[in-house]
Amino acid sequence: MNNKKPGTIYLVGAGPGDSELLTLKAHRLIKECDVIIYDSLISQEVLNMSKKNCQLYLVGKRRGYHSVPQSEINSLLLEMAHRYGSIVRLKGGDPFLFGRGAEEAAFLERKGINVEVVPGITSGIAAPAYAGIPVTHRKAGSSITFVTGHESFGKNKASVNWELLAKATDGLVIYMGLHNIVNIVNGLIKGGMNPLTPVAVIQQGTVIGQNVKKTNIDKLVSTVKKYGFVSPSIIIIGKVVDFQVESCAPPLANQTMPIAFKTEDLVKATAN
Repeated sequence: MNNKKPGTIYLVGAGPGDSELLTLKAHRLIKECDVIIYDSLISQEVLNMSKKNCQLYLVGKRRGYHSVPQSEINSLLLEMAHRYGSIVRLKGGDPFLFGRGAEEAAFLERKGINVEVVPGITSGIAAPAYAGIPVTHRKAGSSITFVTGHESFGKNKASVNWELLAKATDGLVIYMGLHNIVNIVNGLIKGGMNPLTPVAVIQQGTVIGQNVKKTNIDKLVSTVKKYGFVSPSIIIIGKVVDFQVESCAPPLANQTMPIAFKTEDLVKATAN
């Protein structure tokens, strides 16, 4: 009978891409852990911080590509907890912001596994900052709303009421919104948002390859199509866009980012 105590799983936020934005705690755990189970938007430079014999498992999700089902990720987490002492579940941005971190934490708690969350810098703040765009400004209002534009497959009803959001907040930061961009724009304008409201779209924020375009909400769909924006992208809507200070934007990081999907790599252990 195996009486070995299960290891600890750390739900770690890797930040938006630039590896220098890792927290000190995240950096330490990545260097010391036995296993890293990571998502698709984790740079190779971050993974290279792990020790030589650390086991790496890619379990990323992305629209249009083969993805590992959440049930399989949960099973992998449980298996690793019974085999190793320190496991890092590495997620882009912050694990508790549109990252299913809370779902994984609840699952592990039910299974009697010690789990600890390590917050990370979210792309919804960092990507605009790397373009010199603040997400709040006292002359642009007093509220900002973070919202996902992604709808789960099979939903019969939209989870976000864009018409109500149009006038409910001074600014919007939209994650994963490109696939649903037409419905988002139509809903916001129908709900009373001024068609001339400023918008910025930022693709692959904080790293070399970052692409930033500003427009108005009524031209957002055509701008996305014209410049070929793809995921990962953040959309910022509101007067804050007009308070951009480009000169304060940090240099973009030279990262291998994002990691390309290879079907054979999914749920496959490798050693550094």
